[in-house]
Amino acid sequence: MKNLELSRIFEQIARMLKIKGENLFKIRAYEKVALVLENLPIDIEIIYQQGGLNNIPGVGSAIAQKIEEFLTTGKLEYYEKLKETIPSGVIELLDISEVGPKTAKLLYEELGVDNMEKLENAIRQHQIKDLPGMGEKSETNILRGIELYKRRKERVLLGTALPLAEEIVESLHQLKETDKISFAGSLRRKKETIGDIDILITSQKPEKIMKTFTSLAQVREILAEGPTKSSVITEDDIHVDVRVVEPISFGAALQYFTGSKAHNIKLRELAVKRGLKINEYGVFDSETGQRIAGEKEEEVYRILDLPFIPPELREDRGEIEAAQENKLPRLVEYPQIKGDLHLHSEWSDGVNTIKQMAEAAKKRGYKYIAITDHSQSLKFAGGLTEERLREQVEEIQKLNQDLDDFTVLSGIEVDIKSDGRLDFSDEILSKLNVVIAAIHSGFKQESKMITERIIKAMQNRFVSIIAHPTGRLIGYRESYQVDINEMIKVAAETGTILEINAHPERLDLNDAYCRMAKDRGVQLAIETDAHSIDGLEFMNLGVDVARRGWLEEKDIVNTLPLGQLLKRLKNK
Repeated sequence: MKNLELSRIFEQIARMLKIKGENLFKIRAYEKVALVLENLPIDIEIIYQQGGLNNIPGVGSAIAQKIEEFLTTGKLEYYEKLKETIPSGVIELLDISEVGPKTAKLLYEELGVDNMEKLENAIRQHQIKDLPGMGEKSETNILRGIELYKRRKERVLLGTALPLAEEIVESLHQLKETDKISFAGSLRRKKETIGDIDILITSQKPEKIMKTFTSLAQVREILAEGPTKSSVITEDDIHVDVRVVEPISFGAALQYFTGSKAHNIKLRELAVKRGLKINEYGVFDSETGQRIAGEKEEEVYRILDLPFIPPELREDRGEIEAAQENKLPRLVEYPQIKGDLHLHSEWSDGVNTIKQMAEAAKKRGYKYIAITDHSQSLKFAGGLTEERLREQVEEIQKLNQDLDDFTVLSGIEVDIKSDGRLDFSDEILSKLNVVIAAIHSGFKQESKMITERIIKAMQNRFVSIIAHPTGRLIGYRESYQVDINEMIKVAAETGTILEINAHPERLDLNDAYCRMAKDRGVQLAIETDAHSIDGLEFMNLGVDVARRGWLEEKDIVNTLPLGQLLKRLKNK
């Protein structure tokens, strides 16, 4: 499929046009079609052969011609000529969160900075602070952005690693030589970023396992290939290890390699007090060396008089003590989610129609969704005016008449302005089922100011939910300086719901703040913030965050049936 290749080309075109200061609408058109192509479930070549390019959302005649040119010639002349005007290293600079198109252009034209190394040298020599519109603070911010960039290169997003691991596990699971198989490590604990992927297998013929693993289509480079352990680098630059263990040790190995290190140390301390020894091979009597358990993971916990502790909790944050007192939470599960309350449609910056989003959600077993397009201040995202919002509400009401056993709720993602005022009046907000308030600008305001903005929004009786409450983008943008304690305190006082944004680059609130909110009686909503049908798939990542945050079904509002949900929203 050429979908991803074309998507990357259009994304690069958009980035180069930004550097050149081209028309914003033109840039947005390329960005939108890049997103569409990335998530397109059908091969673009098949669509082209059927004459359907113009039916793809965001594809007009000009872009359709470019797609046709690429599919028929393997090249895009416009893209190639555009690349000649900008050094590739300058484009890479845009991966740094603090370097925008204007800054990248300025750095190149004034200092000849066309790669990361030159940028770091320019900062060390304090050359940037004297450029027009820059200063010492600019140097500090860019340096912080470089650190985030390097950190991002070292760690992989959960949303990237998990599908890859599942693909590899499925491929190896299909082999008749495979008995048991599971991934382990921080990926199994569902941390928001992971270092590498560890997969454990039991097999009587490990040679076939290893040969198949190192020959997978995802593999770019083989680092090591042995009879019981092999290591590779995938096309996405992710390190994957596969090891074959004895069936009698599989449970102990799975527990050991899942971690965390701190959790395992606590378990070993408990074992020592009982005259036992725990390692990746099993549980043994310290005096006799006799194996007592280890074939099943549950045995490792049972031998210590502990219930099974879900992998997501194994961080030495009190889970062992809770298990000893039989007070482990009954963690929320994906099937308990009954709807998604933060979705975008083509009315603003989404890809699909409201009806398409509803049909896709219904196929997932949901009972409801809320359409929460952007409000008028976000013109670059096609934000709705009050008039268009009223028109959208009417469309939703008509659509609901044709839907069977499913409801689309009317809503808005209303912008919290720099002074804390909302983008719409209370009069129009009162007409909606769901009002999500969010910050989309002024991220660098001091803590007091940005906290007051969010608090003011929460104190509005029509605001149901605060979206992506800390504003972070993992590896791209740090959280803004919101006072988390104060935000959670006011959320509890006002009955405002806090969002767990399930987008893999957000996962916001994070697990630690989720648990803090739960302890103070604040409810949360797990929401995908999907801008296309495919974005609905991120819900499972939000559930993973909730589980790491010790959240149960009762802590999540979108586990409620529709009637109870509407009552909960109205009671705000």
